[in-house]
Amino acid sequence: MAELTNLDTKLAEVLGLAMAAQGATQKVEKLVEDDELKQQLQQMRDEAAETEQRTTSLVEELDGKKTAILEKARETKREATEMMQTYLGDDADGLDGFEFLTMAEAGEIGHWEIVGVMGDRARNSQVKQLVDWAIPIQQRHFETTLRGSVKLAEEEDPNEPAE
Repeated sequence: MAELTNLDTKLAEVLGLAMAAQGATQKVEKLVEDDELKQQLQQMRDEAAETEQRTTSLVEELDGKKTAILEKARETKREATEMMQTYLGDDADGLDGFEFLTMAEAGEIGHWEIVGVMGDRARNSQVKQLVDWAIPIQQRHFETTLRGSVKLAEEEDPNEPAE
């Protein structure tokens, strides 16, 4: 298997997170009743799919490393999905789902910023172009999930016993 650079590994991680985000938004969508929030989750899922596609296209141009990067991406997806399943147990509700997504989106922004720094240091214009496209979307996803969490929290009775 090809030896991956630090940048390759980080590209694999953002790719895996984009893959996992599609499943996470689908899971959380089933936990909420609010149509506006469901629509926002669908948009996030579509954008995660586009992120996966764009990142995969970039990775496919890396001769001799594509298979190793895609394998690392699948590993990251598995790990992120396991975290989601642990956090969102059988008794999870919409607020739990949005709280999880808020944490996940904050992590994605961090990962993309790191890819950006490494891409700049490697003087890789393709990575820079991808990062410049992805970061505003990830920032919007974070804001969307945070607002959704707050909206759902406002609907909770703070004095009601927790389930």
